[in-house]
Amino acid sequence: MEGVNQTVYVTRFVLLGLSAHPKLEKSFFVLILVMYLVILLGNGILILVTIYDTHLHTPMYFFLGNLSFLDICYTSSSVPLILDSFLTPRKTISFSGCTVQMFLSFAMGATECVLLSMMAFDRYVAICNPLRYPIIMSKAAYVPMAMGSWIAGAVNSVVQTSLAIQLPFCGDNVINHFTCEILAVLKLACADITTNVISMVVANMIFLVTPVLFIFVSYVLIISTILRIPSAEGKRKAFSTCSAHLTVVIIFYGTILFMYAKPKSKESLGADKQQIADKLISLFYGVVTPMLNPLIYSLRNKDVKTAVKNMLTQKHFTE
Repeated sequence: MEGVNQTVYVTRFVLLGLSAHPKLEKSFFVLILVMYLVILLGNGILILVTIYDTHLHTPMYFFLGNLSFLDICYTSSSVPLILDSFLTPRKTISFSGCTVQMFLSFAMGATECVLLSMMAFDRYVAICNPLRYPIIMSKAAYVPMAMGSWIAGAVNSVVQTSLAIQLPFCGDNVINHFTCEILAVLKLACADITTNVISMVVANMIFLVTPVLFIFVSYVLIISTILRIPSAEGKRKAFSTCSAHLTVVIIFYGTILFMYAKPKSKESLGADKQQIADKLISLFYGVVTPMLNPLIYSLRNKDVKTAVKNMLTQKHFTE
């Protein structure tokens, strides 16, 4: 009972962020603000063109629209707080606000893992079974696939967040991070977090390892099929249909696997360099990756570029 009562006193958390480097905060404020605006603009345009252009009413672009919406939701759950922390001397967040942020962060991350594997399956069917593609990837199939990704991410987040907020916190409320990142929050607990660690390991296996293996197998089959195409032009066209997705997968999983594949409940004192590295990696995952996604898909996709051009041209014409 004593441990439970102690949690009542933790009503706010202090986000350490870059407090130890105040000269960098203004520079990072401008940099992250620009990136956030690019995220909103780039992903917003992708969502509009996938809805606006009937030529893009296909499974691949439906998944892409979901990915863009997800990136906007994910960054909007954390970036405004990060920007505010760079301008505010006292960087605090309420317990409930921290809980909401943990939930959204975990939900969006897990959803994107599953969604990228669904996109890999879409590319596998398109290249390896093109004749059956309209049947396999019908609207009755790809809409539930996308919905399932969102539901799976939300369920996982409910489990992880619920376990985290039930822990007792014994007065130390300083989170050594930009946001309420769940691993940083767990370090403040004054109780055994074995259950949380086991739960996260299981979640990592389901939402990291399994999708990575699924994507890997899909692309092994895709590359094998492409290599059997007789003409060089045919190979180039086939690979171009999945190159953007493959690039996004490498950037996303390369970062998130490094962050979460091995949960660490406690770190040795004085590991400042490791802590700074973890913060910057988290920042890269949370801001740079969502910013690059629309750029990668628009720069490497003629259909998207044409749709954007047509939308802007028609809007200008109607005005």
